[in-house]
Amino acid sequence: MDNSKKTILVTGGSGYIASWILKYLLEDGHTVHATVRSLSDPKKTRHLEQLAEESPGTLKLFEANLLQEGSFEKAMQGCEIVMHTASPFQLNVKDAQKDLVDPALRGTRNVLLTANETPSVKRVVLTSSVVAIYGDAVEIEATDSKTFTEAYWNSTSSLSHQPYSYSKTLAEKEAWSIADNQSQWTLTTINPAFVMGPSISGRTDSTSVDFMLNMFNGKLKMGVPDMNFGLVDVRDVASAHILAGLKPEASGRHILCAGSLSMLEIAQILRKKYGEKFPIPKNSLPNAMLYMFGPFMGFSWKFLKYNLGYALQFDNSYSKQDLGLRYRAIEDTLNTFAENLVEEHELI
Repeated sequence: MDNSKKTILVTGGSGYIASWILKYLLEDGHTVHATVRSLSDPKKTRHLEQLAEESPGTLKLFEANLLQEGSFEKAMQGCEIVMHTASPFQLNVKDAQKDLVDPALRGTRNVLLTANETPSVKRVVLTSSVVAIYGDAVEIEATDSKTFTEAYWNSTSSLSHQPYSYSKTLAEKEAWSIADNQSQWTLTTINPAFVMGPSISGRTDSTSVDFMLNMFNGKLKMGVPDMNFGLVDVRDVASAHILAGLKPEASGRHILCAGSLSMLEIAQILRKKYGEKFPIPKNSLPNAMLYMFGPFMGFSWKFLKYNLGYALQFDNSYSKQDLGLRYRAIEDTLNTFAENLVEEHELI
């Protein structure tokens, strides 16, 4: 790996994953240009400034808007590596085109076309997702060896069904298209499963935090859906971005997944540590009940049909081989995340 100090742009700098990327880069002494939507809200940037104060690296903050052409020009000046993490992660939205697809697709196009016009840029790392590989869990049945690999692309999501997955798929495809039409910089993508683990920012508006809170606050005490997730630690995701940026030989797509668990298995791990202290779910809900009440809980019948009861398997071997990534144990990730919310942020 190239150990020389770099100037690196991280978009969406105050985000869940990006905050960990910034922490590691600053600790390693790099100069980091981080973009945020607004510099007028100190609550969203204070933790970044504190990280910089405690580290040998240098932090420079910039305002940028995913939907505004040229918005990233100033922040990108002099940067050799661009890590584009900024993209909305919301599952329930009123207008999927406006809230998900436009910022993901147009934002990716905006950042990468700016990279084309910035001579210093040599490598772009895009935060994609495993949902750019598959749309619904049922698709595991059509894969070789019942396992998702980087060779697969999501072809089933749309504005009306799994719109978040659709937005990530469109954005990654656009990134590869732009990359293939130039020779100045190389592209690698990071495709994490469901990202869990401690939050640096203290923000509670992430899907991961919401999922964990619901495990503890009684909303799921009657039981959980029979659904399966690939899981990965946010700290490993941050490390993967840095490895993908700094290793000259790194290339291609990288599934990041430490393993797959059902929602009930996740609850059982948490119960080992917290016992009866919180109303952590003990059972899976019958599928028939979910079909009856699912629409009132935000689950369409189509979603339930294609996602209930399917075990998922992801091949993470390329991330280990190409990046040299080592994964934390899922149990450690979940327990550390819970401790973070219970003790540090007092949210549970």
